[in-house]
Amino acid sequence: MIKQSIITIATLGLLSVTASAEFSEAGCIGCHGANFEKAAMGKSKIVKDMTAEEIITSLNGYKDGTYGGPMKAIMKGQANSMSEDDIKAFAEKHGKK
Repeated sequence: MIKQSIITIATLGLLSVTASAEFSEAGCIGCHGANFEKAAMGKSKIVKDMTAEEIITSLNGYKDGTYGGPMKAIMKGQANSMSEDDIKAFAEKHGKK
């Protein structure tokens, strides 16, 4: 019983660390390119050509299901890993000036 409780506590601790991991752009770069210059899978808008406001609107839309085309399901998972601050910082960094 004690061994099972320790395993459960350790597992929950690991899950909480995993859930609070910081957002990384590495997952984005795979489809959108190192400089966000690609149309992901030939279907998306080119991120570097979008304004910060367009990026914020699209990422929040992916999160709440109100935005997206054929890649909506994939992007929902990606956007859900981003906090409001992550989205704002990403948009400011990559949005068209």
